[in-house]
Amino acid sequence: MESSGRILQFDRNAAAVLARNADDLPGAYLDELIPGAREPLLEALKAGRERTAMLAVETPAGGTLDAVVTVHPMSGGAPAGLPGGAPEPAALAVIRVPVPLADRFVDPAVIRRALLDDALPRIGSTLDLELLARGLMDVLVPHFCNSGALLLAESHIDADEPPEGPDGPQLRRMAIGFDDEDPAWDATFPTGESLVYPPGTPHALCLESGEPVLRALGGEGAARLAGAWRRPPVADLLKGASMLLLPIVSSAGVLGFFVCSRNLAHRPFDAYDVEIGMEFANRASIFVESARQYSRERATALTLQRSLLPTGLSAPSPVEVHHRYLPGSRRIEVGGDWYESIALPGARVALVVGDVAGHGVKAAVTMGRLRTAIHTLAGLELPPAEALERLDSLMATLGEREPHFATCAYVVYDAVSGRCEVASAGHLPPLLAPPGAASEYLPVPPAPPLGVGGDTPIATREFTVEDGTLLFLYTDGLVENRTRDIDDGLARLLGTFGPGAAARPLEDLCQAALDGVYDDQHRDDIAMLVARLARIPADHHATWELPAEPAAVRRARGLVRDRLARWDLDELTHSTMLLVSELVTNAIQHAGGRVTLRVVREGGLVCEVFDSSDGAPRVRLHDEDDDMLESGRGLHVVRRLARRWGVRRTAGGKVVWCEQELP
Repeated sequence: MESSGRILQFDRNAAAVLARNADDLPGAYLDELIPGAREPLLEALKAGRERTAMLAVETPAGGTLDAVVTVHPMSGGAPAGLPGGAPEPAALAVIRVPVPLADRFVDPAVIRRALLDDALPRIGSTLDLELLARGLMDVLVPHFCNSGALLLAESHIDADEPPEGPDGPQLRRMAIGFDDEDPAWDATFPTGESLVYPPGTPHALCLESGEPVLRALGGEGAARLAGAWRRPPVADLLKGASMLLLPIVSSAGVLGFFVCSRNLAHRPFDAYDVEIGMEFANRASIFVESARQYSRERATALTLQRSLLPTGLSAPSPVEVHHRYLPGSRRIEVGGDWYESIALPGARVALVVGDVAGHGVKAAVTMGRLRTAIHTLAGLELPPAEALERLDSLMATLGEREPHFATCAYVVYDAVSGRCEVASAGHLPPLLAPPGAASEYLPVPPAPPLGVGGDTPIATREFTVEDGTLLFLYTDGLVENRTRDIDDGLARLLGTFGPGAAARPLEDLCQAALDGVYDDQHRDDIAMLVARLARIPADHHATWELPAEPAAVRRARGLVRDRLARWDLDELTHSTMLLVSELVTNAIQHAGGRVTLRVVREGGLVCEVFDSSDGAPRVRLHDEDDDMLESGRGLHVVRRLARRWGVRRTAGGKVVWCEQELP
């Protein structure tokens, strides 16, 4: 058309929509046919860019349609204009109007464009299988059929499902679509239903052959399907329908199929529809296969990570521990954050929080290795700094194949003395909130992350806490993201654990720490561990200083006998006296100096002997001809009588301990 809006050329569709007679269009003005069309025309010509407007179009039949009018300015062209002396066109107007329901399946070009060009590329970016299924059905209905469904084989959705059951392949209805508001569709074909189609039905044939199946049901065909499926409403819903099944095929086999049906008011499917439908199904199969593989890999990764995270936390009875773990965004749900609370002998507990750099399965696997190592090192009762140094060596070994690094904070709390030992390798500082006092971040000596290397040693800080003190360990996802500085996050967390926090429930504190932090745009996972620290009751433990002389063994037996009588543990008196005799004798013979005996009733009966030697005793195995037959027999006795025993180093020497079960 010209710059004035006079129509120069048009296609046959324009004539059908805008005028009763095609001869009326040449020379007519666009704004006479579509009121308001002149304004977008002038704007397009002035700006040199296309302009779009929503305008009302009166049809030759007397109806009104909402049309999307897009004006494209044109440049170039023949200087002398069009053949026949017509002036040069200035703009192209594209008018889009909805196809009447009765005619929407008539034009194959319209069907092809709606199915393959308009919405399919956008839907294909979805990796969620359920969202993808709903999106595909929104394309098929109403552009290709009146009603439809997408069914996928259970064995391709869930790897644990067998390929075929005793009655045939199991299918799951992922989504349905229909263009009327009849609730019978949802009731008869529920989404998510798992079913097996009887042999001989078109559905079973499509699944077996992997080829499209076209059926004209008529009244009897719909009734037969209703009888085979034992669903009477099917006879009415599909009566007289034309049904087309389109297989979804990938390298893994036939994944499932689309079920498409057109009712009596519309043109039945033909060979051209089969061609268009199969092209749609082939493109959709690529999206379905991608989403299927992603769902499987995601499920595997989540199962792996959840199996690596602890299922239960252990601690002495006066220590209350609570945790929270939240994955990252929907796209990154697998990470390397972890937490631990491991009860140790003698009313002690190891509290650990760590963070492996990165996301995905590799980070989760590395996290699992570190968790296993932490449990082993905790069982060896190494000081926190030494335990982290061992972890650093492990990370260096793992990094020989693929670089990894992680941060970790390790705390050991003694519920008898109230002492804490804290060490950190590149991790954010633990937060301490004493009752009735301001909370603070512990100034733990800095050290590089695990696996990075460096000359800075990892050091342990020791301090005593009062009962009711909160210890909070966390990962950086809680205080840092792309939109917030880490200092702001630390300040907000300090305010959360402000005055009165020590008296609040731990669950409330965890939720308060997360408020305003975790949302759908979050890109890092979060692990946190909060513990309310307290000593065990004073009458649940006893400590005695003993001289380094043989008579101290007899005195130790008497002290233990009297204490067990006060605790009503007479059943353990004989065995405990024998265990204490061996441990005290061993300390006097091999350590020298004064010896400390401590008995703790917490989870079990623990006897601990402190001495000034750092040499760890070990069980010696003897032959019959060994001259030192009696040497080392004490530890054999300890192994037989105690549930477990061990050695841990202290600043002034070591502790040899053994534990018995309480009756």
